[in-house]
Parts: sequence; C-alpha cells; structure tokens
Amino acid sequence: MHTPRRKRLLAAGTAWAVAATGAVALSFGLAGSASAGEFLVNGGFETNALSPWTCTGSTGSVVTGHAHSGTYALAGAASASDTAQCTQTVAVAPNTTYTLSAYVNGAYVYLGVNGGTSTWTPSTGGAYQKLAVSFTTTATQTSATVFTHGWYGQGTYYADDISLDGPGAPASPSASASPSIPASPSPSTSASASPSSSASASPSTSTSASPSPSTSVPPTGSHALVGYLHASFANGAGYLKMADVPDSWDIIDLAFGEPDSITGGTIHFNRCPVTECPGVESDADFKAAIAAKQAKGKKVLLSIGGQNGEVQLTTTAARDNFVNSVSAIIDKWGLDGLDIDFEGHSLSLNTGDNDFKNPTTPVITNLISAVKSLKAKYGAKFQLTMAPETFFVQLGYQYYGSGPWGGQDPRAGAFLPVIYGLRDDLTLLHVQDYNSGSIMGLDNQYHNMGGADFHIAMTDMLLTGFPVAGNTNNMFPALKPSQVAIGMPANTYAGNGYVAPAVVNQALDCLTKGTNCGSYTPRAGKQPNLRGLMTWSINWDNYNNNEFSKNFHSYFG
Repeated sequence: MHTPRRKRLLAAGTAWAVAATGAVALSFGLAGSASAGEFLVNGGFETNALSPWTCTGSTGSVVTGHAHSGTYALAGAASASDTAQCTQTVAVAPNTTYTLSAYVNGAYVYLGVNGGTSTWTPSTGGAYQKLAVSFTTTATQTSATVFTHGWYGQGTYYADDISLDGPGAPASPSASASPSIPASPSPSTSASASPSSSASASPSTSTSASPSPSTSVPPTGSHALVGYLHASFANGAGYLKMADVPDSWDIIDLAFGEPDSITGGTIHFNRCPVTECPGVESDADFKAAIAAKQAKGKKVLLSIGGQNGEVQLTTTAARDNFVNSVSAIIDKWGLDGLDIDFEGHSLSLNTGDNDFKNPTTPVITNLISAVKSLKAKYGAKFQLTMAPETFFVQLGYQYYGSGPWGGQDPRAGAFLPVIYGLRDDLTLLHVQDYNSGSIMGLDNQYHNMGGADFHIAMTDMLLTGFPVAGNTNNMFPALKPSQVAIGMPANTYAGNGYVAPAVVNQALDCLTKGTNCGSYTPRAGKQPNLRGLMTWSINWDNYNNNEFSKNFHSYFG
C-alpha cells in the first residue's frame, strides 16, 4: 500500500494494456473544451532544471540526449523502492475541462492528475509515445497536481513536452507541493492505466450469478468501517497511537507485516521506531490498547504486504514459514486475524494456469493452503480480509493470467483463485478502487476512478459475478453482500481516485437502495447488506479531520 508506505495501487485497471502484446495502443485523447492556454511551467524542461517540478526521493533529473523535442528531457530513475514520481501543482478554474498530455519513453510509465484520471503504457519500445487524459475540475476546485512516474524495478523513464491545455488565460501556477510523503498499495501503489478506445472485443455480458458461498456472516443490517493504521512507519499523515484511534473504526488493519525475503515466507511485524515516530507508545501500551479496542467489539488484524512487502510463497517450506511466523505475530499481540494486501509481483499465474477454480501455480496454491492452516488453528473467530487492486480482480473480466496463447501480463486477475479458494473463510473483500486505470464493467464500458460510477461498477462485479476472460463457461461466482466493502482513499494525499462525501453517498445510494445511480445500473440490484467501506488510511482520515469516517457513520447511522 505504500512506499515505505502509501497505498498506491498497481495500475489496476488496464487489462487492455496487459493484454496481448502489441494489441492495444495506450495513448488516447478525450475531447476537451476549446484550448486557449498552457497551464504548466517548464513542461519541456528547456530551462535545464526541474523547478517547479518536484520528484520523490531525488529520483528526477534533467538530461540531454533523450529529448523528444528541443535539448532537454525529464529522467525519472525508478528503483525497486521508488516509482520516481514527479509532480507540478497549478492553478485551475472550477467546472473546467483540461487535457493533460506528455511524450514518454520507457517501461510502465504513467501520466495523470491527483484525485482524478490517469493513463499508462507498459512499454514504448524504445521510442517516445504520447499519453493523454482529460479531466474536469469540480465546482470549487482551484488547483490541480499533475504527475508522471515509472514503476518499481523498471529502470529510468523519460518524459518531455508535458502539457496541460485548457480554456482561458493560464493563472500563475503554484509550485507548492502536498505534504511530504514517501511515494507509495496499494494494493496499493500504482497509478493507473486507461484503455485505448480500440480495446479488444468485450466479453459477453451474460453473467448469471453463481450461488454465494456459505460462510458465517454478520447480522443483517450490520455495516463495518475498515481502516489501515500506520503501525510500522510514519509519513506525512503523522503517527497515531492505537489508543487514540476513534471508536468509529470497526476493523483496524495494522500496516504492515512484511517478509524477511521475497520467497522465504517468514513475516515480521516491526513497530514504528521512536526515531521515526517520536510519540510512539510502548509495546505494553500498544498491546493494552488493542485489547481495549477488542473489548468494545472492534477487530484488529495484521495486514501483510503493501507496496513494499512483496511475498511469493514459491515452496511448501515458504508456506510453512508463513504460517508459523504469522501465527507468532497474532499470538504476541492478541490479534483477530489477517488482511492480505499482496501487491506488485506477489501473485502471478504460470503459463497455462487458466482455471481459477483449480489453480496450479505454487504462489497461489501455497497462499490458499497457508491461510486455511491459519483458519484451522484459530477457528471461527479468525477474521480474514483482502485488499487486492482492481488489476488483480475486476481486470479478470477481460484478461486472466498470460492468456490462452501467452503474451499477457500473468498478474491479470491473479487474485481470483485466492478469493475463490478461500470464499468460505472470507470475512471481507475490499478491493482498492483507487490508483487504478480504467476498467471495463459488466456494461462493457470502461469506467474511470474518481466518480461514483467507478465504485458502483467495480462493486457490482463482485456482487453479480462475471465470466473470467469473457468465458461464460468459467464464471467467477458472486460474493455475499456482507462479504464486500468498497475501498477508497481518505483524501487526495492518500491516493489517486479520492471522491468527496457526496460522491461516496451516491455510490452507496445506488448499491444499497437502487437510487441515484447515474449512468450505471447494477446488475445485482439493490443490496442493503453491503458490508461497508474501507479506506487508506486511518491516519490520513485523521489528518483530514475524520471526514471519511464521519461521513460513513452519518450515512449508516
């Protein structure tokens, strides 16, 4: 979910992008208002300096020899721990449409606007490729932060001729940046992708739902608010003691348990050190506060993974190490269960592993086996939640693994066999509806994050079920509404795709009451027992005056 620790999700949405090699052009343009001005400063980097751009971790530089035009270009040195995100904040006018474009060169390069839409390309083939997105400001919006970045471990990317075009005379741009936070799951951490308008053939919409799993569920009418607590690190949101977490949170996920090594399976949970979190409480006080929350009916879980916590259980030995180490952490702190937040390259499918109901890939089968062992040890009280990115779930409607002929991204839909294999043990699934690209819904239309339709369409896929990779003979079955929550960022700093409380409520109205639905009509009908909402994170909500949690309880009572 973060770098060190912010949930930035893997370009969750662009199946078409991960689909057959070379089958899709990722750059696309959306019609905008008549142009009359350039709103970015130094978008061509011809000043031979970054300013007013700012880049995470000193990863950005201006270089020669790689320009699309002129002499200079931006070079972003993406590493195993940093996507090399570079941003610029500019003044904009309310209720106005702008078009953001750039020429990029590299692998997994992204372009977008914080809190709005974004696009990406998996590879430009060594040449420059144009990316473009359009967005419309809200009625009160007066600034926007645009970004470009690469992806973990993909090496240096180049960007040039970045432009934000819109009507009216450009206002003086502001170079002020958002609070200082490490570049990020979730999840969470990725920016997203947008499909080409000429995407491959849409899958069939005949989505007859399979029976929901029979598992113990909360009482009818019970709704839950889920949040992640920055327990092992600090960032711009600040550290929050467990005792100070408001009682409005029903499930508290401790972020994060991380592996000693990627394939070893052993998980550790290190609390935030005093050098990084000066106000951190003692272990004894932390454990006592957990017990106090539980005495009030709250659940406290260990979340494993996040953006930096890549876990690959490639062997049965790694599986056993996972079970033993996670059990030790649960026992030490008296926790209620486990949240699986595997991101990045933790889960992928081997070539030829095309049946989500009968997976053969070791990292999939060993994870399912490990969780079942934990469930068997702790029994019915064991809480199991999952926070996959849309790339690993809803993208499976179009693409699954490397595909029948190979060439696709093997991570596409890779969480589906895990969800299916653990459906009888699953307490709650809250897909990260943020840091995502456009994803095709059951209406065979692409939906973009940042609006109610995206949350409605993505959640409806879980409540209705869908044919995996368009194969109506291979249906991913619907989950019970009480097993589903919607994942959203708490504010614009927490992740791309933030929506205001009114938009949150619109999505809930449509999904739970069948009203206020906008352009998407849920195939599952109204589902008043939808479990609730998840957010990254409790800390960011606290930073934002608890807007997210207050709105949740205002809505559900």
